[in-house]
Amino acid sequence: MLEALASGKRLVGELYIDEVTRQLTFKAFDRSGKKRKKDKTIRHLEHGWLKESAARVKVFESLPKHIGTASIIAALEREMKIAKEALIDRELINRV
Repeated sequence: MLEALASGKRLVGELYIDEVTRQLTFKAFDRSGKKRKKDKTIRHLEHGWLKESAARVKVFESLPKHIGTASIIAALEREMKIAKEALIDRELINRV
C-alpha cells in the first residue's frame, strides 16, 4: 500500500474511526488480480438485451416515454416473447 502511494497511484478503500483504538484508519480494498467474468449476451433485443451470468439470467429493457403507455406495454410483451424464445433455443442447443 505504501509503495503505491509513494509512486503517486490512487488507492481505493474505506476510511473509518477504529472502535478500539479510536484512531482514523484507512483500509485499502484488495484489487489483486480478481477478474470478474463478464455476462454472456444471449440475445440483443430491440430496446435492450438478454444476458446470462454464472448465477442469473438478466433482461434489460429501456423504452422512450414519448411512444406512449400502450406502445410501451406492447413492446415489453413482444420483447419478453422474443427473450423467452431465445432461452428455449439456448436450452435446446445445450442439450444436443
